Formats: sequence, structure tokens, C-alpha cells
Amino acid sequence: MNKLELQKTANEIRKSIVTAVHSAKAGHPGGSLSAADVFTYLYFEEMNIDPKDPKKADRDRFVLSKGHTAPGLYSTLAHRGYFPVEDLKTLRHLGSYLQGHPDMKHIPGVDMSSGSLGQGISAAVGMALGGKLDGSSYRVYTLLGDGEIEEGQVWEAAMFAGHRKLDNLVVIVDNNGLQIDGKIEDVCSPYPIDKKFEAFNFHVINVENGNDFDQLKAAFDEAKTVKGMPTAIVMKTVKGKGVSYMENSVDWHGKAPNDEQYEIAMADLEKVGEALCQK
Repeated sequence: MNKLELQKTANEIRKSIVTAVHSAKAGHPGGSLSAADVFTYLYFEEMNIDPKDPKKADRDRFVLSKGHTAPGLYSTLAHRGYFPVEDLKTLRHLGSYLQGHPDMKHIPGVDMSSGSLGQGISAAVGMALGGKLDGSSYRVYTLLGDGEIEEGQVWEAAMFAGHRKLDNLVVIVDNNGLQIDGKIEDVCSPYPIDKKFEAFNFHVINVENGNDFDQLKAAFDEAKTVKGMPTAIVMKTVKGKGVSYMENSVDWHGKAPNDEQYEIAMADLEKVGEALCQK
């Protein structure tokens, strides 16, 4: 895909995120929207995957360590062809396979169940080690929240990954600056994030704008050249990106828009889509 196609796809994914959370009357739109661009880049450009064969042995693996942003992952999987886009409206409904957190047993394309913060990166590190022991070619990607990295288990996993020189692992931190209780720097500052990963023997790439596809491409291209150590991509993003009243607002970490707010959000994203069509 070229940059414009990626931008259009990410915008459609954002519409689906808002639609799913509105339909569920619950969920986490803020962090799903901030990560929509990296989800799009991973699934439409970066990773070796096949929606027709979700379990193929040599596929690249993805673990959503910040599992509460499942609406972002589900919307991406649906638009990539893993399951029908219409099913997103069943998010969190009784009997739906689209639970509030990723479930590897019932959702096509989900490589690891997640939700307990800090645990996803540990699973990803295990997958990366397994690939090394097997001599497999696949790469493993995991997305963490910047509030999530306040969990100690994250750094145990990072220590192990650096020690084992897992150069088939890419850890991505969605640094949107906000967590459920407020600004990450006020709650329990994890800064400087880059220096911490460097101390655990990671190659670190700082991305000034993680909502920009040129910068994401440069980061993931660089990560593929790294040998002998894992990579951490620390990307600054806008929480609630694309929806006027959600952007940089901690209020939208974990709540659903009402009918009126839903209409405003969809109008915002329609405007973005129309502007992209003019390019």
C-alpha cells in the first residue's frame, strides 16, 4: 500500500473503532484510536500474514499487550479480512466472539489472549525465543501502553529479551501520555522510556509522530536491520486521534460515546476521509 491508501485504511479502522465501542456501550476508544496507524501499518504493510490461513507456521506474530485496546485490533483484523466488518457491532455483546479483551481461542488472527497489563510482552518474548530455538524466520511484534510499562513484569521480560539477544522481537510503546488516572508523568512516571530500554540491551528507535506513516515506515525498516538485540520503538501519539473531543482527553480512556457523541465522531472522521480523497 502507498501512504495515501494506508491513511484511508486507518481512517476506516477509526470509524469501526468508534462504531464498535458505541454499539457495545463500553470499551476503550482513546488508546485504540492513538494506535490505529501502527495497527494499520503492521497488518497492511509490515507483517507476513495471510487472513485465509491465520495459523500458518511462518507467519509473523503480534501480541496486543495493552489488551484493553481490543477495539483497535479487532477493527484492523476485520478490515484485513479475518472476519466480517459487520461483526464489530457485536463487540462485548453476550454470545459474541469479540470479547472485551483479545481471545486467541475464538478470534481469527489473534495470536495471544491478553488483557492483564504487563503479561503480553512476556508472551511475545516467549514466542520470539521459541522462534530462535526452532530456527524459524518469523518476527514477533508487541504493542504496549505507556501506562502499562509501569508494571514490573514488563522490565523482567525486557531483561530476558535483551539477555537472549532476541533480534526477532519488536516492542512498540504507544506513548500517548495518558493512562486511566491521568498523565503518565503524574501517576507514576516511566520516563525516560528510551533510556530504560537501552539499559536492558535494546536497540531503541524514537518516533516523534507515531500517527505518521512515513515515520512508522522508517522505524520498522530500521528495526529489520538490527542484529543481535531486540528493538524497542517508542512512538509519540495522540490519544483519541481523529475524534475532536477525544483527542488528548483522559476522559475517553475507557468509555463509550452516546448517540449524539457518536454522530459527532463519525462526522469528524468523514471529514478526514473526504480530505484524503482530495489528495
